[in-house]
Amino acid sequence: MTLTVDTTPINNTPINPTVTAVTERIAERSRDTRTAYLERIRAAASQGPARGKLGCTNLAHGFAAVEPVGKDLLRRSFKPNIAIVSSYNDMLSAHKPFESYPRRIKEAVIDGGGIAQFAGGVPAMCDGVTQGRAGMELSLFSRDVIAMSAAIALSHDMFDGALMLGVCDKIVPGLVIGALSFGHLPTIFVPAGPMTSGLPNTEKARVRQLYAEGKVGREALLEAEAQSYHGEGTCTFFGTANSNQLLMEVMGLHLPGASFVNPGTPLRDALTEAAAKRVVKLTAGGDEFTPIGEVVDERAVVNGVVALLATGGSTNHTMHLVAMAAAAGIDLRWDDFSALSDVVPLLSRIYPNGSADVNHFHAAGGMPYLIGELLDAGLLHADVKTVAGGGLEARYRSEPTLEEGTLTWREGPRDSLDKQVLRSAGDPFSPDGGLRMLTGNLGKSVIKVSAVKAEHRVVKAPAVVFDDQDDFLTAFKAGELEKDFIAVIRFQGPQANGMPELHKLTPTLGVLQDRGFAVALVTDGRMSGASGKIPAAIHVTPEAAAGGPIARVRDGDVVELDAEAGTITVLAEDFDQRLPAELADSTTFGTGRELFAALRGAVGTADRGASVFGAAL
Repeated sequence: MTLTVDTTPINNTPINPTVTAVTERIAERSRDTRTAYLERIRAAASQGPARGKLGCTNLAHGFAAVEPVGKDLLRRSFKPNIAIVSSYNDMLSAHKPFESYPRRIKEAVIDGGGIAQFAGGVPAMCDGVTQGRAGMELSLFSRDVIAMSAAIALSHDMFDGALMLGVCDKIVPGLVIGALSFGHLPTIFVPAGPMTSGLPNTEKARVRQLYAEGKVGREALLEAEAQSYHGEGTCTFFGTANSNQLLMEVMGLHLPGASFVNPGTPLRDALTEAAAKRVVKLTAGGDEFTPIGEVVDERAVVNGVVALLATGGSTNHTMHLVAMAAAAGIDLRWDDFSALSDVVPLLSRIYPNGSADVNHFHAAGGMPYLIGELLDAGLLHADVKTVAGGGLEARYRSEPTLEEGTLTWREGPRDSLDKQVLRSAGDPFSPDGGLRMLTGNLGKSVIKVSAVKAEHRVVKAPAVVFDDQDDFLTAFKAGELEKDFIAVIRFQGPQANGMPELHKLTPTLGVLQDRGFAVALVTDGRMSGASGKIPAAIHVTPEAAAGGPIARVRDGDVVELDAEAGTITVLAEDFDQRLPAELADSTTFGTGRELFAALRGAVGTADRGASVFGAAL
């Protein structure tokens, strides 16, 4: 099957030639795997609702606990049955709002002509809690555990559609991968929204840096953090959690405008109920059958990359988007991110790329304005499938509102309401995107430059090598890092220890940069969407544990990180001839880490999504 790309969206703006070329390149590269995937899910869809083919014992187990009216409906297969899969727990602020969703969703599904069952829960851990702790070594792997958990929830074959309730870091990518393994089912993602704004981000960053310098104590730091993260909802900075919401909307898996409405508001509740009613209409029994495997195609994936670049979103998605695309048979690569970054302008500044939070972004015009600007610039594919019906142009320039208690959508703003936060494609913060790929004799890595000032984007300095982030912090406290240097933190990749995020290095490196030193970070670990003003070459692959070049770096080697040219190079004549260092102690126990040994042994490389599923997808 030959895959082609229509270059004329609905609004008649020609698609940018680079966007067209990248999309066609992905489609051609993915031809065999995408064709095989579509054949599988279409074969599953052609068999009709699997519930009708269950044996009597199987079916009786499936509806045993349902109330009598619902039991009769499931017994006779009269109405579509919707699975609810949730990441609810009451420890994480982002997922606490989901506590009341199942009851509300079930009632709304019934109003929409269907029936719903809570199919299962998935684990949800918080990188904010585990940051710098042993538990962070489980974080990346939790994505694939979530994918498998979602698949278990759907494995009973009782369902005609699904609602996925998730927000943060690994949770949404995991739910997407799990849902795509049941790609014949219509699926809508249901967010909970960000918490209201707390302590201004500039003040939070200031206190963190003062603490790193020893100028304020733990109590002052804790008070600042508590004022920042103070209630239910997603953390308001533009990390992976809010990047997830951006992606779900621009990829057509959210209802329009659903991403950044605060929890506990009438509009949030109305959007949740609307999603529940809408998924019923998308099931095979209606005339709008829209399985998730057909929504997530090459165009939707490219749209996701473009929106991520245009907002300076999380670097974690250089892995998560790759893994999500693979689950739909699509071969996305870092080269595609890099090529698109050259032509996608930076349209927003949200902390850590600026001082505003996602509530300010939403108030400035948010997703409807952003999508509209990217459509008008020819940077998004407009004629894609979405859960709202139609394409992006027809639905996703609109914003939801309540009129006399009734949910409706109106035309979104055509002008930014705050140009310090959100700008037009004709007046961007930067002419190119916030993410770049670096290549050189250290391998491949990615860097987020949207928060890095131009004068800090090229650093050439001696390496100071560490095999543990705590050793780096010890050296800082001992006064050993008052100089120009590039910190090389290795053995932090997925095979080594699960690829933890290294955010607690950021304030320390920020202190040194503010003191006038030229500093940078090179690591096979992660920094995610919260990486800030320090140039950081992350996700270096091949990783040190696999014998990658980063394992051959020695103290004093001159390293050049050039984010402008897209290169990262060790300037040592004998570099290629050296034997790689080995980690002295690779045994990992405690905090459940020993249970993940099989995943560390099976995980793929960062540039291929750091997935344990490998070629199985």
